[in-house]
Parts: sequence; C-alpha cells; structure tokens
Amino acid sequence: MAPLRKAPPIVPKREEDEGDMQQSGRRSASLEAQRNSSDLRPTTPTSITRPISVESTQQRRNSRSPNPDSRSLVVNRRTSYVPTIPSPLNPSSLHSPASSVSSVDAVAEGEGSPVGSVASGSQSQSIGNILAPERPRRKGSNLSPPQELLRQKSASQIKDLGHDYSRYPSSTDLRPNSRPPGPKPRAAVSASPLVRTTTTNPFNDSQADLEKWGYPDDSIGVFDPYHGGEKGFILYADEIEADDSFHMPQDDDDITFKPKLSEYFDRRQVVSTIGGIFLVLGLLCVFIVLPVLTFSTQLLVPNGKGYVSDNGPAWAHVNNHSYPLLKNVRRGLIDPDTPSGAMKRTSTFDGSTLNLVFSDEFNDNNRTFYPGDDPFWTAPDFWYGATQDLEWYSPAAVTTANGTLQLRMDAFPSHNLQYQSGMLNSWNQMCFKGGVFEVSVSLAGPSGVPGLWPGVWTMGNLGRPGYKATTEGVWPYTYNSCDLGITPNQSNPDGLSWLPGQKLSSCTCKGEDHPNAGTGRGAPEIDILEASVDPNNRIGVVTQSYQVAPFDIFYRPNANFMAIPNYNTTQMNGYCGGPFQQAVSGTTLLNNGWYDGLAYQKYAFEYVPGNSSGKIAWFVGEDPSFIMDGRAIGPNGNAAARQVSQEPMSMILNLGISNSWSEVLIGDLKFPTIMHIDYVRIYQKPGETSLTCDPPGYPTTEYIKKHPVAYNNPNLTSWAETGYEWPKNKLTGC
Repeated sequence: MAPLRKAPPIVPKREEDEGDMQQSGRRSASLEAQRNSSDLRPTTPTSITRPISVESTQQRRNSRSPNPDSRSLVVNRRTSYVPTIPSPLNPSSLHSPASSVSSVDAVAEGEGSPVGSVASGSQSQSIGNILAPERPRRKGSNLSPPQELLRQKSASQIKDLGHDYSRYPSSTDLRPNSRPPGPKPRAAVSASPLVRTTTTNPFNDSQADLEKWGYPDDSIGVFDPYHGGEKGFILYADEIEADDSFHMPQDDDDITFKPKLSEYFDRRQVVSTIGGIFLVLGLLCVFIVLPVLTFSTQLLVPNGKGYVSDNGPAWAHVNNHSYPLLKNVRRGLIDPDTPSGAMKRTSTFDGSTLNLVFSDEFNDNNRTFYPGDDPFWTAPDFWYGATQDLEWYSPAAVTTANGTLQLRMDAFPSHNLQYQSGMLNSWNQMCFKGGVFEVSVSLAGPSGVPGLWPGVWTMGNLGRPGYKATTEGVWPYTYNSCDLGITPNQSNPDGLSWLPGQKLSSCTCKGEDHPNAGTGRGAPEIDILEASVDPNNRIGVVTQSYQVAPFDIFYRPNANFMAIPNYNTTQMNGYCGGPFQQAVSGTTLLNNGWYDGLAYQKYAFEYVPGNSSGKIAWFVGEDPSFIMDGRAIGPNGNAAARQVSQEPMSMILNLGISNSWSEVLIGDLKFPTIMHIDYVRIYQKPGETSLTCDPPGYPTTEYIKKHPVAYNNPNLTSWAETGYEWPKNKLTGC
C-alpha cells in the first residue's frame, strides 16, 4: 500500500475572498448584512468547526507538521455558529470546546481535503453542519453549472439547514476586515451544498439561465408565514403568534365585542332595513293585494270594442261572447224545436182541445242553470232540509246533453254530505194556473233498486222549494174558510195536525201582512210523479198525488169522488198523509226498461182549479191512471171544503235520496246515475191561458219582494227567524 502523502497547500487567490462559501441555506444578501452588522459589536472568540473528511484525518496521522501561520489564519476564519450547549434543533452538536479546538488544529495543520473530493466508502461528517450527499448526475445531462445548482434538492429536515437556522443568536464576527490575509483552508466536504458556495458572474457563463440566476431556493423559508430568519420556525404551544387574537377566544370577548345599540342604527343598517321593508311590501302588493283587487273589483277593466265584462248582475251576461241585442233570448214561450204534432192535446174532462202554451225541448247542449242563466229555470245551490235529504243540490249537476235535461247524482262528499245531485225549478219565473203539465222522463237507475227519490211536481208560488221559512203556514194549505181549519193543529188535541195554522187566511185582520186580504192563500202541491220501487217484486212504482191542508179525519178523502181506470197497474196509495200534509194519491207500476235513458215514458196531470167543481187527473202514458173530483176533499170534521189549487203553480224537477222516502240500499245503487228529461210542456184551453205568477186575484211577486229575508235565505227554518210578524186573524183576535 502506497504511503499517504500530504497534499501541497493551495494558496487561494484574492478573487476567492469574494466567493467565500456561503453557509448552507443562507442567501448572499443575508451574509453580507451579517458581515456589516459585525462592525457594531466586539469580536468574541468562537468555536471553529470545519468538516473533516476521513482522508484528511488519515493524512494527519501520518504527518503532523506545525504551521503557526495557518493556525492563526484559521482562527480568524468565518465559520458557522456552534452553540456551547446542545441545541434542540441540532442534537448532534454535543462536543466540548476542546474538541472544537482540536478540530481547528487539524485544519491549521493542513489536514483538509480539497473541495469537492470524495473518499471511497466514507461520509462527510461535521460537528455543526450536516450536508446532504451529492445527487449523482444523470447520464448525458447537459445542464449548465448554475442550473445544476438550482436543481439541488432542498433541505428536507431541520438539521440539514445548518446552524444559521438555529433559534440561538449568532455571535460570529463576519466583518471582512477581521480576517488576516493568508491562504484559506479548504473545507472538507463530500456533498454539494444547498446553494452555490461561490459567487460567479453569470454573464461570463454562456450556459447560465439569467432568468433563474437571481432567485434563491424559496423552499428554505417555508416554515415562517410571517417572518424570516431566526423567527421562521413553528412555535411552541405556549408561544404567541401575531394572529392569535383573530382565532383564539378570550374570557371577555362577550363584553368587548358586544354590539352597541348605535351600531344597529348606522346609515347602512337603516338603509338596508327600509329597503327590505319596501321589498316585502312590494311583493305582498304584487302577489296578494293586486290579484285580490282584480278578482273582486273592476280595478283593471280592459277597454276596447267587443269587451264583455263578467261583473254586474247575473242576468246581464250568460257567457263572454257578444250577441246582437236579444238574439240569445227565446222570442216565445214555445220552444222552436217542439214537434208540430205536439201543439195540441185533448182534455180528459170535457174533450175540448188544449193548446200548447209553453214548452222546453232541451235540445241545446251544455245549457247552464245558475241563477240568471235562463229565463225560465234556476238550479238552486242548497240542502233540502225539509225532507232531510242525503244529497246537496248543486247547479253543477244540472245540464243538457243529447237533447235531454240531465240531473246527475254523484257519490262524493259535498258540503259535508255524501252525495251531490241537481234540482231545477221555475219558482217566481214561470208559473201556470190550470191546464195540463206534461213531461217525458227516463228515470235514474238502476231499476228495481229502492233508494233514489226522483220527482216532478208543482207547488204554489208563495212557497219557495227548499226555503222552510217561506213554506211555514203556507204549505200545503188550499183553504178559503175562516174556522178551526186555520188554527194551529186544527185545534185538535189528538195529534192529527202539527201545522202552525194558516198564515195567510181569508179573515186576516185589517192592515196585517197579506198578499190580498180577504182571500185564503197557500202553497198546495200537485205531483206528476215521485218514483220508488215496490219492495216485494222490485218493480218501479210512481206515486201521483195532491197534498192539501187542513186535513180530513184520519186523512181519508171521500172515495166516492175518486176513480182508477185500470186497477191492473194502479192502486190507491196506502199512505194518506201525516201530521204535516194529507195526500190524495195513487200508485202505478212501471216498466223497468224506462230507466237510465234506455226508454222514456210520458207523465202528466190535468187540473181545473176550484172548489167542488175542481178536478185533477194524472197520466202515465196516454191513459189516465188516477182521477179525483173536488168533492173528494169537501167538508169533513172541523174543516170546510178544500180547493183544487187556485194558486199559480211553479214547476220543480229533482233527483234526491233520503231515508224519509224509502229504504236506501246503498250497496245496490250505482253512481253516478242520471235522470233524463226529454221535454216539459204546458197545455191550456184557448182563452184561459195563464202563465204568470200573478194571476188575477192571486198575486205573489209583490209579496215575495217585500220579504227578501225569508225568500233569499234557505238556512232559515221558521217565519219567526225572518223577523217578520205573523199576521193576526179575526178568529183568534185582532
């Protein structure tokens, strides 16, 4: 093995003073500032450390020659600061000052290796600094030296940063004039430094990247977001950062930061509040107030020719189409669609010819009958409480289709009732007195199932159908005498009558409320049909009756003045009346095919008003089914003769359902079900036409007009609730 030889000392050039090795991780500007600041403080001896390679140590063992000049030079050399006590950031510096002096001796004796030398199988070690090993170059790399310096890997650990990043202040004298002239010892290193160790003019290097040359490695200062240098490390838990007050709550924060009242009323808050109020008010006006006003008032009325308003009285408009004046109103009482063969009819009583005076064929589809829609008919919107019906009558259930009037019953809730159906009446619009009232009907099905209550009937115009306050003391009185028949209960203690007495009697005191004093008035009822089902053989049955008051004893009329032409189909009704009405009636069997619009049958009655000369005949088809003479309801018991109605009669068509009429087999009924009416016709003798609600001697319209509370409120059930006085009569005292 060849003996180790001491390498000749390398005398550094003057230019190298300007390129002294920078401390690992330090910038040139930082070192220059440290040198200048050393002039302001006295020079103090420091421990001098230099990296010592294994090779230089071996050379020192083989030849040790004192070199006092070199020692003196090394003592004054600039070195990294080494604390005299172990640093928490540099745990490897646990050597005594003596070891540091020995290291200085070794360097002074020239035992260092040239810069950049590498000893095989050894690592560079330092008391103060630990340098990262040099990264091997890639094969074929063409990077320039400055670029290679910039490609150096940044320090990954705190100990790789060197002593300049210690938390302890540096006391190294960095003044340039404190270094005596002489050669510099070469530091023994085995790896490239973190940054370049000498200052080189980049303009002398043709491969230098001028854009990157002046920028330091910013990854060195990542530890300090606020300060650089010695304050650039993560603080301990008990240390205070500059931004602690922003995210660390204090005990008095609720008092210190409690908003004052004045802060709520600064200019910005006031303007924002007022703006928010106006915004909310604007939204309320646009989406609530404006729609309500436009719906309920004429706030926005369009202008222009041809505009039709939906506001105003109901009679003023039927739809939104414009028509020439009176073009949408029938010109006569006879429907133009009435067949020519239906213009005349023969009287049952005397064989005289009766002329058609009114007809409605219902051939126009989609007619509506809301109040004011039609000149003859109105579909009410109420509950018929007089008979405790299970349905609600609605105008929506009444219309025309396929040439018929349709009253439809549906099984769905309506106004807290389980069914909805329709009624049509001509009350106070079109009345008649005497003659023939004829209809063609296909009853609502299914046939043979009891429960439904279809009806076609008439009542005196002084009683409004469904308005109980108007019928109290009026229905079904047809009496023109002043005796016990006009008193409450007919003055009979056995319960024959529960009626309150005749309100509009013929002996009303002078000045009392009466349509025409001196004449007994009422609202009798004549039924063309009320349909039901025979419970024994499940065949359809119609009841045709005349309902009157006051009553006969046991409600029995005089059978000597009644006739049934065909006992095979018609029988006297076993029900003759009750505490509220006496019924003179017969029942007729029907064909179960006359239901559900499959087939139609003609039903009618003809009557002659009067007392003993009065007559009534009912028809199913062309033949009379039941006939009565006025003498059948002549004087009986404490009641005098009742009249065959002298009152103007209004027409009623309805489809109801009630337990007070018959047994209701809900499980067998089918909904919806429709009652079809093909036409309505009225015949009267020539010269005796009476199609008014104010016939001579029996006015009604003026009396109705004077009592609007009673005639316009279906919820009132008695005359006392209306606020009007019950008229006094001479029999009970004026």
